Amino acid sequence: MTADRPGLLGALPPPHRDRLLALAHEVSFPAGLRIFDEGGAADRFWIIRSGTVALDVHEPGRGTVVVETLGEGELLGWSWLFEPYQWHLGARTRAMVTAYECDAREVRAAIDADPAFGLAVTRCVAAVAIGRRLRAARTRLLDLYGPPGGASRTGAGGAAP
Repeated sequence: MTADRPGLLGALPPPHRDRLLALAHEVSFPAGLRIFDEGGAADRFWIIRSGTVALDVHEPGRGTVVVETLGEGELLGWSWLFEPYQWHLGARTRAMVTAYECDAREVRAAIDADPAFGLAVTRCVAAVAIGRRLRAARTRLLDLYGPPGGASRTGAGGAAP
């Protein structure tokens, strides 16, 4: 990650970062805007420049539950990369957001046309976005189902059973 570009853009090698940014355009969203809903078509994605976005899921009997909040440098949406190209979560801005927006079909076409670009983007999405979300989900599960009193489930050796 570079000091001037956090998150996904900082993780991409400069030529691939420049290529991705050439496919993007800048957008802004007001606070409280619903950007997408769970189950909707994942036809674009965003790299957040400023502001925050809450990712949520609808739980019967509980309503909409926030599962994570994203901020500067983070990728909003990775469902565009994998079929069936549908959102697994919903997203709503918590504060005014500025972002780079990319058309998913255009980026997928560039990925298909240039295997090196495709590998770099896919690796970064997997490492930066998906990996981070999986770690966050694991932490939430440990908070919900871990032993009382905040004891670690990994024990002294640091390895989970």
